[in-house]
Amino acid sequence: MIDKLAWLTFKDQQLLCARSHGKHIYYIPGGKREAGESDEAALMREIEEELAVTLKPETLAFACEFSAQADGKPEGVNVRLRCYTGEADGTPVASAEIAELRWLDSRHLAEISPVSRLLFAWLVEQKLIR
Repeated sequence: MIDKLAWLTFKDQQLLCARSHGKHIYYIPGGKREAGESDEAALMREIEEELAVTLKPETLAFACEFSAQADGKPEGVNVRLRCYTGEADGTPVASAEIAELRWLDSRHLAEISPVSRLLFAWLVEQKLIR
């Protein structure tokens, strides 16, 4: 199981997504925790590295969790995505390994990973994206 954290931030009923250099699909900004890190600490570190913004820890709230086949990994290797909402200081920009940021919604399912498709379906049900 690949354990990942993700930050959900919305604009005009779309979710901010990122594409890494050399990759063709988009994922939800975030990443993996390091040994001993809490979800919140890992998410704050990853978002600062990837998007050059600082999450406000007092605003972070667990939203949902999904698991699915990991993109580009052997059959049976799953990824678990723990998602949080929260406010940030600054405007996200592509940094570090991020090549591009885009605002996506349910019209872009072919461009995202299997676990992200589960998340997008839930976000549509919650009326957070179209």
